[in-house]
Amino acid sequence: QVQLVESGGGLVQPGGSLRLSCAASGRVFSINVMGWYRQAPGQQRELVAAISSGSSTNYADSVKGRFTISRDNAKNTVFLQMNSLKPEDTAVYYCNIRQLYSDYWGQGTQVTVSS
Repeated sequence: QVQLVESGGGLVQPGGSLRLSCAASGRVFSINVMGWYRQAPGQQRELVAAISSGSSTNYADSVKGRFTISRDNAKNTVFLQMNSLKPEDTAVYYCNIRQLYSDYWGQGTQVTVSS
């Protein structure tokens, strides 16, 4: 089993920045993909960004140029730097790790962008 603990959500004004962190523990293998998904009220969960253990990245079109995903393999931690935040970025953000065809999820952290 793998446990994921997220931190860094909160309330921010439009144009502001937040940094999310997610630490994985338990049976974490060296080859995996870690990512961030988000779910707004009444909408489906969607991929925001993902990064492989080899540091290949993938971003949703809506966040390209504003968000940056990174990871620290030694600490099994993934980060999401979110800049130029917009009200439409408001959602619960979930950390995910995929390894050996299994998915694990964090509990979610709320990000609210509002003036």
